[in-house]
Amino acid sequence: MESSLGKQNIQAVFDPQSVVLIGSSKIDEELGMTSPELFNNIEYNMQKYFQGEFTVIDIETPDTSIPEVDTAIIVLPPPESMEWAKKVMEAGIKAIIQITGGFPQDLKLEYLDLAMQHHTRVLGPNTIMGIVNTSIGLNTTFEKDLMPNKGNISVISQSGGVGAALLDWASYYKIGISKFVFTGDKLDVDDANILKYYLEDPDTKVIAMYLEGLKNGRRFVEITKDITKTKPIVVLKGGITEESAQRALSHTASIAGSDEIFNAAFNEAGIIRTHDIEELFNTAMALVNQPVMKGKNVVILSNVGGPAILAADAIAYNGLELTHLSRETQKKINEKYPGIEPINPLDIIADARADRFRDMLELVLEDPNVHGVMVINMLKSCFFEPEDASVIPEVAARYDKPVVDVPIGADDFIQVNNVLRETPIPCYDLPDKAAKALKALYDYGLIRQ
Repeated sequence: MESSLGKQNIQAVFDPQSVVLIGSSKIDEELGMTSPELFNNIEYNMQKYFQGEFTVIDIETPDTSIPEVDTAIIVLPPPESMEWAKKVMEAGIKAIIQITGGFPQDLKLEYLDLAMQHHTRVLGPNTIMGIVNTSIGLNTTFEKDLMPNKGNISVISQSGGVGAALLDWASYYKIGISKFVFTGDKLDVDDANILKYYLEDPDTKVIAMYLEGLKNGRRFVEITKDITKTKPIVVLKGGITEESAQRALSHTASIAGSDEIFNAAFNEAGIIRTHDIEELFNTAMALVNQPVMKGKNVVILSNVGGPAILAADAIAYNGLELTHLSRETQKKINEKYPGIEPINPLDIIADARADRFRDMLELVLEDPNVHGVMVINMLKSCFFEPEDASVIPEVAARYDKPVVDVPIGADDFIQVNNVLRETPIPCYDLPDKAAKALKALYDYGLIRQ
């Protein structure tokens, strides 16, 4: 398949300049992904966001001609999808995003045969939500107004449901996304095709994946090994138990295989593995925004004592180290703030405001013993105000060392995150999440070496 279709027309899958949506205002499957509501919602999102040429075909309208466009989005049951796929292929359309699934194997083979004859690229079937490309406003999802911010994280999801949760997470927390692709059954376009596209895409700086299984593991390792030399790949793997692996096979026609085999493959390829949806994005946010950490030595800079102790535990659990500050740094701290004990974790006391955080962060980042910094800045029981957090990206920008921020709690996190989320400083609500992010930055530094 790869040799027959190659790279031809692949651009039309991810970055079309003109699109036609094909669906029905009448067909409403009792079980399936075809309904007037779904058809209308995709039309709504495309009309609202897409910056290229967009037209709609309702198959209930007689004598409808097919426009000359790059890509067709098809939202119809299998028999009608096949009929219209053939029409658009014969009309010269370069790519099809096949939202609906439910194709029996013989129909899938017929679909693939047609695609190969006409050199048409096909994403799906069963891609469910298709593609989001924030740079051109391409949005084939059927959840109205679900559109993430522009950014440099690109996502691949082998599940519509997990992908929807990831997309919702990214939209709610304003995480910057470049491309978001739901693979579906991978009749033609598969993970390898998408990864190769992301490698060459200048807007993609970090790749995040939800993976259930692979059809060609060796090919996956070879491709990802090349990519991780320049762009980090972060993976959340589903189907790690025997029971869930069986479900994954029927879910997206993916071979889940042994978890130990996947661990070995990820290690060989230089892929960073995560264990839940939140950790996937937390790690991606750190990698896209911060420099790699060139050693294990971390300083915790905090306006509270107890949470700094928990942070120290988290640093140790993740295989990093609390460094000793240099004698010169200790001397400068004693001169500037005699009441602060210059040890790590560095407790700068509950009355610390922006000026003290600025001074102390500058001092520890200057220290050659320090490779990365975790800042803890709580609001409750402290004098710190959310706007004080603006000094952290200001100081961090002058150093090639990672800095992560931890306003522990719920409301504290929301308030400080509102200040920092448009900056390069990743913000986490618990120290262990920040420690995992620093560990990923250290690990990727080793991978790059």
